[in-house]
Amino acid sequence: MTKKELAIALHDKKYNCAQAVACAFADEVDMDKEAIFCMMEGFGLGMGGMQGTCGAISGAVALAGLKNSDGNLDDPKTKAATYQLSKEIVAKFEAKNKGSLCKDLKGVETGAPLRSCPDCIMDAVEIVEEVLGL
Repeated sequence: MTKKELAIALHDKKYNCAQAVACAFADEVDMDKEAIFCMMEGFGLGMGGMQGTCGAISGAVALAGLKNSDGNLDDPKTKAATYQLSKEIVAKFEAKNKGSLCKDLKGVETGAPLRSCPDCIMDAVEIVEEVLGL
């Protein structure tokens, strides 16, 4: 099963978009799937009200931190590089989808959706694979 297929299967099991993307890569970032699931719960549905960033992007950005952070609590040195990865993830998603806010992607105000949740999930997975090499 590809990561895209896995992420869609998780979404079909009622994982939100952020959970589906991030949990699909749990093994690659050596983190417990249940912990990722819990951590990403609040990021679904555009951070709960369609007003924030698409959950699929949130899941992808979380993976940037999980993959890139040095985990040094006393003297972290990887933040700038992780921020750059996050910026690249968001830019690639926005270029592909003409936006990153959940309500815009779903066409809440315009009645013209830009992208479905499954398509956003597959785009985010593809970007994670490309940018993070996972």
